Amino acid sequence: MVSTHQSGSGVALATIKTVMAGGILLAIGLLAIDGQGVRRWLAAARPKTSEGCEKIVQSNAQLSREQLAKLLAVPERDPKQTVRAIVAEPYCSLPQLQVRSGVTSEREAYPMAWDPSVQLVILYENDEYAGYRFRFQ
Repeated sequence: MVSTHQSGSGVALATIKTVMAGGILLAIGLLAIDGQGVRRWLAAARPKTSEGCEKIVQSNAQLSREQLAKLLAVPERDPKQTVRAIVAEPYCSLPQLQVRSGVTSEREAYPMAWDPSVQLVILYENDEYAGYRFRFQ
């Protein structure tokens, strides 16, 4: 003879499985309905600092095409103030490094106004403009 009687723990296990299955189906349904909203929410939870930045100086700083054109005309070894008169405050400062022996270099990053994923990194040595490079994120 087959018994159809379930013990109390069997009922509780079945209830837990049902609740878990319902939760999974609900999550899948929400992702299907509003997948972009979930992605935005997850992106908002990430830190806003740019990779490599040591300190955010001016969070809304951007470099225009006109500023970039003027900066590219500045000769190396001009004073830092000459460059700053063109580009103003940077978005962030990057960690110092030694490009040449015995000389500590400062670096500042400026996102491009037309494509913030591209940054111009300016290098200074002893308060003199020492060059630039582009950084792609």
